Amino acid sequence: MATSIRLDPSIEQRLDHLASATGRTKAYYLRELVINGLEDLEDFYLADATMERVRQGKETTFSSAEVRGDLGLEQ
Repeated sequence: MATSIRLDPSIEQRLDHLASATGRTKAYYLRELVINGLEDLEDFYLADATMERVRQGKETTFSSAEVRGDLGLEQ
């Protein structure tokens, strides 16, 4: 899927320099940024959505004692 984005000139200059210095394409680095950045964004926003459901009482939570008991880790 082809996608276009507009970059701030200073960011594009940094990207150009990195690509030139390493012999890789700008597209390579943009793909790397999306892959790695998307994982971070998913972690953050999905965790944030879960916390909101916890605050609203719409998400089940368990105490550490309950989890240890369920796993047979109580001593």
